Amino acid sequence: MLSRAITWSRDGLGMRRASVPPSLIGRAFTSQQAKALGVTPRMLQGPQFRRLFPNAYVVAGTILTLQIWLQAALLVIAKDAAASHTTALRLYGFVCGPQMPLHFSSNRKVATRIHDIEVHRRKGTIHPRVLDGFLVLGPDRTFVDCATQLTLVQLVQAAEHLIHRGFTTLEALWTFAEQSHLDGVRRARRVLHHVCEGVESPMETFVRLMIVFARLPEPVCNQNIFDEFGNHLARGDMVYFAHRVLVEYDGWQHERDGRQRQRDRVRREALEADGWRVIVITSEDLKDARMIPWRVFNALKDHGYDGPAPRMSARWLQRFA
Repeated sequence: MLSRAITWSRDGLGMRRASVPPSLIGRAFTSQQAKALGVTPRMLQGPQFRRLFPNAYVVAGTILTLQIWLQAALLVIAKDAAASHTTALRLYGFVCGPQMPLHFSSNRKVATRIHDIEVHRRKGTIHPRVLDGFLVLGPDRTFVDCATQLTLVQLVQAAEHLIHRGFTTLEALWTFAEQSHLDGVRRARRVLHHVCEGVESPMETFVRLMIVFARLPEPVCNQNIFDEFGNHLARGDMVYFAHRVLVEYDGWQHERDGRQRQRDRVRREALEADGWRVIVITSEDLKDARMIPWRVFNALKDHGYDGPAPRMSARWLQRFA
């Protein structure tokens, strides 16, 4: 019988201790599922197990990934609920803000007062897909839903992440936003004016918006740079071809080995020999963010730009400083 799956051993003090059934390891489970394997209610309250939600447990020491939390939540709410809002974004690979509460959506009325779980009853029919083994709302709906929760910068980062990872396109986001009448859709439409294709990381988005919102020209993203003979020099993060200025965010400046640093130096020297100005932004530079638009402006000005100097409003400071 399943109830005999529990075995016993003696710890260092000679006391009998129940062994955890292997099938419970690495997943969330209910008290009923544990009981079927011989785990008594008293044992379940002991140090070998941890309760995540009412009647949702894991073996003590389990690494609490997003997937484990989702498993646990779906044990105590309707199983046809789909991950939504920022929880869906996390399944799509974009992490923003705290993980809790977990957000789900359903067309049914789901009553739950469980701490750290929020179930949204949706007016329009939801059409979830399966991602990583879980029901999740589509990327376009998720973007609109998150317009009620995230800042403008975070929303642009989320949209560009979804596009870069191939979950959607800018055209699809616009089509969904224009045809929908959902909470957050008006804000989503405004934000989409700032979304670009070709951006490959959230920090590229952050630095690009920092430059553009300071009222400097917008660069093109992740473009190949060639010399006059057609030789490939580099693939740049944020490129001003007209002024031969390249802006790059370097998040790995302290983790390169000697060989990689040598390649970086040779690449930069080749660009500069061809008349390019290379501006490298690191995490340290973000501590004094106001200097970044000025560095870009000065490089552009040195290469013939005659537009206005950067202007950093109170809202700019709130977003970036």
